[in-house]
Amino acid sequence: MKITWLGHSAFRIETGKATILLDPFLSHNASFSGQDIKDVSAGVTHILLTHGHGDHVGDTVALAKETGAVVLANADLAAWLGSKGLDRLEMGNTGGTIALGSFSATFTNALHSSAQITEDGVSHALGNANGLMLHFDDEASILAMGDTDIFADMALINELHQPDIGLVPIGDRFTMGGAVAALACRRYFNFKTAIPCHFGTFPIIEQTADKFVAGMEGSKTEVKALKPAASLSI
Repeated sequence: MKITWLGHSAFRIETGKATILLDPFLSHNASFSGQDIKDVSAGVTHILLTHGHGDHVGDTVALAKETGAVVLANADLAAWLGSKGLDRLEMGNTGGTIALGSFSATFTNALHSSAQITEDGVSHALGNANGLMLHFDDEASILAMGDTDIFADMALINELHQPDIGLVPIGDRFTMGGAVAALACRRYFNFKTAIPCHFGTFPIIEQTADKFVAGMEGSKTEVKALKPAASLSI
């Protein structure tokens, strides 16, 4: 398995049987600068969305039309994407698991919001925000937490799924900050590897992973604070 951080909460996950884009906010993502959308979307089979905010839906519509990838999203967001012309959609909701060939995706809880503001200035709710628990046939399991604060039922997610890898939001203001994210990982999960995300993109959120790295010192979890475009092979 190869995991590439594309900046913000966008990841490319390559396995032997699937190539996944997670929350592909690319073209207006300052952290994506210098990377090529055609390169990172080459061979993509699935696009997975944690929630409906623009910095997570990003380039989904254009990429799905160009690649023919299957798009997974919560039911409300999937219906909205259908109105944009997408037809290869898999919809679910919190607690549900969807089989996607060589892997499955389970919608987990996240404490956040989910909406889009249309051209007329109206905010449209797009279901609940979620995390996504990914189980692969022959690879490590991944919990993409989505945008969230800490919550005690993270312990249940760990009990049910035992994720090997955590993709952890640490930017503060819109999600938990680095110190709280470290507490969440240490108290509620037994990740082998934690990859911080949702930082450094905008001036109003944390610019580095330093607080998270410091908070994880001495834990059994290996922290991989990647640079945008950097990859990790598991």
